[in-house]
Amino acid sequence: MPNALKNFRAIDLYSGVGGWSLGLRLAGIDVIASYERWGLANETNFKNNQHQAQTVDIRRLDLSELPPNVDIIVGSPPCTQFSYSNRGGNGDLADGLQDIIKFLSIVDHIKPKLWAMENVPRVAKVIEHELKEGGKLERFKHLNIATKVINMEDFGLPQRRKRCIAGNIDFKLLESYGAYLPKRTLGEVIVALSEENILDPIYGIQINKNELRDHVVEDVLSAEEVRINRAGKICHPVYNSMAFPDPLNRSVRTITATCTRVSRESIVIEPPLSPNNLRRLTIRERAALQGFPVNFQFYGETYGQKIKMVGNAVPPAFSYYIAQAMLNRKASEVPSLTSFSKRLTSPHPLSQSAKPEKPGIRYPKNRTFRLAIPSLRLKSGVRFELGNSFIGEEPRWRTAFFFGTSKSIHSLELNNDALSFLLSRLSPITNAAILEEISSLTDQLKSVDFCNLQRVWNHSGPSGTHPFSLLDTLSKAGASMISRLEEREPAPSDLVSELIRAQYKDDAASLPGLTKLSKNAHLILAGVLVCATANNEIENRAKTIGLQPIISTHM
Repeated sequence: MPNALKNFRAIDLYSGVGGWSLGLRLAGIDVIASYERWGLANETNFKNNQHQAQTVDIRRLDLSELPPNVDIIVGSPPCTQFSYSNRGGNGDLADGLQDIIKFLSIVDHIKPKLWAMENVPRVAKVIEHELKEGGKLERFKHLNIATKVINMEDFGLPQRRKRCIAGNIDFKLLESYGAYLPKRTLGEVIVALSEENILDPIYGIQINKNELRDHVVEDVLSAEEVRINRAGKICHPVYNSMAFPDPLNRSVRTITATCTRVSRESIVIEPPLSPNNLRRLTIRERAALQGFPVNFQFYGETYGQKIKMVGNAVPPAFSYYIAQAMLNRKASEVPSLTSFSKRLTSPHPLSQSAKPEKPGIRYPKNRTFRLAIPSLRLKSGVRFELGNSFIGEEPRWRTAFFFGTSKSIHSLELNNDALSFLLSRLSPITNAAILEEISSLTDQLKSVDFCNLQRVWNHSGPSGTHPFSLLDTLSKAGASMISRLEEREPAPSDLVSELIRAQYKDDAASLPGLTKLSKNAHLILAGVLVCATANNEIENRAKTIGLQPIISTHM
């Protein structure tokens, strides 16, 4: 490295395991100190990056304790309050801003030559808004804060990770590096880590498989787990579809700090060497996708802690290029990450591989179920769904219909009144065909063991009808009902409007999303007919065992 670079001294705030620090270190910048409140993350940072890593609550950090002669400040204030995945995007923004204010206060106090802050994309608009007159960041306007939402996939990372970068760096120079970098895929990482002699796909580091830590492959997903994951991704009650399993021939979705066996966010793969066996990623696979060298060690105590370490980190394969932009290097002059393969040695002692948690075999009695009926689902949350609720400890299964917008959700009552309303308005020929479908569905529902449905779902009772079987029955009935209506009712949109007016009276005209319902009238009518039939059968079965009926709120 040129001697001039030795003069660049940096500190890393909210440093986590050192993703910023490693990238800057590889670029020749001297990270003299980092600050993080999580002790295990600091241990990981210190052992891998060999610099002072202080365990401290940065909100309470006294500015006088910061080192002198700092040229560069980087950091990643916690993103939890800003993330849309946190309580549907309803995090405590005022609390989250406290960390951004502290970061900018340190920048304002030290006045470094260069600085950069990383956070979720939403923060770009938050900063823009709060810099205005009267905003909570107005006093930092003199810092000339620039923001840019960047997809790290464009910088050789095998991950579609979008993040807001705020600072005073040359973003045009940073973006120019992308033209020199390859596009990497999830499959490249999975295959590379499955070899006996492993070649790091980003850094070119070569190690033997027995030296690899945290690459413990957990049990494959059970049939039930596969079904829940598939439904959550392909047929989610609210969100639009995504691929399942995750395709290996492109970059992966964002690596997160949490990962359960059954969630929409979990990345599920079908390994090339083990087809038909779906599983989650190992910690090491996640780390490699996050741009960490294969010999970077994570010193967490549990599997969950290590997943959090990886998911919360700034990918060093990206921070390296920010560092190069800070050093004002032209794209053609930036060394490739593979040029550091000999220098990136493992810290000692090596970490102990964390063991994955065992798949759940016990579930609470009130385990919830809520899945859209596949044939009766439209995009943007308009759907018929099957779910359970509880009156005290008593489970009640029921179908429901939801429409509108995320901020104004509405429903229709799916009961005998709705069924009679539609049947009285369909043509006689259509009516006969529909009654035939209803009769067939009713016969199928009579074989459903509704009494033990919840116990089958929480794995505490005898074998019987699984909720998925009921869901499939309703989906098939929905598809058949749609076909019948399309054959005999060319334009039933007026009937949908009548049904909504019957239930919502004078409020019907102001409801959102009515145009979408009219355009998909065959599906909406089919859903009401199928689900009202199902709810009637469920209510009749409940009466036979003395349960109170569910009271309708419309009609």
